[in-house]
Amino acid sequence: MRVDISLLPALAATFMLVFARVGAMVMLLPGFGESNIPVRIKLAIALLLTLIILPLHRAAYQVDLTSMSAMGVLMVHEIIIGVVLGATARVTLSALAVAGSVIAQQLGLGFVTAVDPTQGQQGLLIGNFLTILGMTLLFATDSHHLVIAALNESYRIFSPGETMPTGDVAALATRAFTAAFKIGLQLSAPFLVFGLVFNLGLGILARLMPAMQVYFVGVPLSIMIGFLIFAAVITAMMGTYLNYFTGVMHELTPLR
Repeated sequence: MRVDISLLPALAATFMLVFARVGAMVMLLPGFGESNIPVRIKLAIALLLTLIILPLHRAAYQVDLTSMSAMGVLMVHEIIIGVVLGATARVTLSALAVAGSVIAQQLGLGFVTAVDPTQGQQGLLIGNFLTILGMTLLFATDSHHLVIAALNESYRIFSPGETMPTGDVAALATRAFTAAFKIGLQLSAPFLVFGLVFNLGLGILARLMPAMQVYFVGVPLSIMIGFLIFAAVITAMMGTYLNYFTGVMHELTPLR
């Protein structure tokens, strides 16, 4: 009995190309690509997704093992596609960071910082809370499945070996950044209104009662009322964010 192993080198090369796209994406994904996630866990997730994606899109790769330069170009192409997909998903978290920054400033908590587990650096406390809550809801609602669907559909948008549509990639990046900033401001809109009205009221009170220490009265009152508003609107805020995340992922999964 003879076993034909002539396909193994081509299969191995195809596996590495798929792994390059998947691994680059996993490196930047919210929840999976965080700095506090062990590298072995990230590698295991990337390998598992590669084993799932490989049989589905193996025929899309035309591997030429006689030309290392062609293989190198194709590898770089796959890595760039993975970075684009992962960065698009990662940018969605910045909407919560923007909202948390605005809310903290309006409540007078702009100086309260803590280590952001998603970035590994200092961040505003409310922004960190919203970011962690957002990631928790993404997994609790199975919205992370949309990321896997986007990875699968990326082979329709960015076919292996074809010239990357740089114009479309630039447009996607621009829309992602502008939408994140827009949603961040929309999420913090109630606190912008509250800050304007509250500070205007404090200014009038200071003019009516010059001897009153407005600052020592206003700051605790601002924090207390702000947290009451935060508790009242947080459900609507996170629902809006989930709809935004779903919309971004659907842009990467075009209708058949």
